[in-house]
Amino acid sequence: MIIVLVMALAGAIGGGVGAAQAEGGRSSSLDRQLLFYNHSYGVFDRETADAIEHSDYLRDFANFQVRTTTGTGGQTWTGRYLMGRETYVELFGVGDVAGQDGTLGSAGLGLSTERAGDLATVTARLKDEGVADPIEFLQTRDFGDGVPVPWFDAVLTTTEYDAFGAWAMEYRPEYFADPRGNTEPPNYPGDVGRERYLSDDYRTHLMRDVTSVRIAVTQGDLADTVPLLRAGGFTVRTVAGGGVVAEGGGTTIRLDVVPRENAGMRRVDFALNRPVKDRHVERIGHSTLTVGPGSRAVWTFAHNGTP
Repeated sequence: MIIVLVMALAGAIGGGVGAAQAEGGRSSSLDRQLLFYNHSYGVFDRETADAIEHSDYLRDFANFQVRTTTGTGGQTWTGRYLMGRETYVELFGVGDVAGQDGTLGSAGLGLSTERAGDLATVTARLKDEGVADPIEFLQTRDFGDGVPVPWFDAVLTTTEYDAFGAWAMEYRPEYFADPRGNTEPPNYPGDVGRERYLSDDYRTHLMRDVTSVRIAVTQGDLADTVPLLRAGGFTVRTVAGGGVVAEGGGTTIRLDVVPRENAGMRRVDFALNRPVKDRHVERIGHSTLTVGPGSRAVWTFAHNGTP
């Protein structure tokens, strides 16, 4: 999901929630986790993006795809995807996304519900976290026949951002009902979960899931994101330098505060389907994927394409 698409829909609606505070833990009103890490994306220099796209190693390492998606209003984006059991990462080169979202160092974070109706609860709780007017919208997907299918409902805290934005989302029943989505049957009543949405092709590769992400963001973008994390049930604590670490739901999210020119995705940690005996280091453009030893892998990205 790309934030710039929402700006076209929201029109003049805007305004940040910069007064939001990062301090503190889980809101006392939350009794269970409502939002879970779904995916994150980053925009990299063209050399790195092309190296990712043509990497033979990544095709062995993960359920890897390169595809162009058509969303609401006919907007398109071309991404490189590493997909696991419940989580995935989305990787772009400069210009692969229209507008502000396609600039070097841009990044985003999608958080999704597992049970139908939980997004409405998150939206209501955002107001308790200082977001007076949460921005709601419907994302659609066109499979190529020109007929948009409802894909997911989503909510943002703002449409104004420097380089990073986060959103909450809940998959729609119409998407699960469409056979072109290749989704799975529900595991329980109201199942709109990530495991149902993603395929089981991860089983034939090493990558199982994303266990943590680290993204450099501006102070303003961080302030707009913390209310969403807290409303979703994450425990949020501040770290040195003014950033935060959000924990809950199996994936740790770290957001470090930097100037806009230093913003961007920095690191992704993965759990593997099986342990590997030896350590393998794969250089991919201006990034390094280190796999093993053991049952984890770490992918680090250079600052905006510099070695």
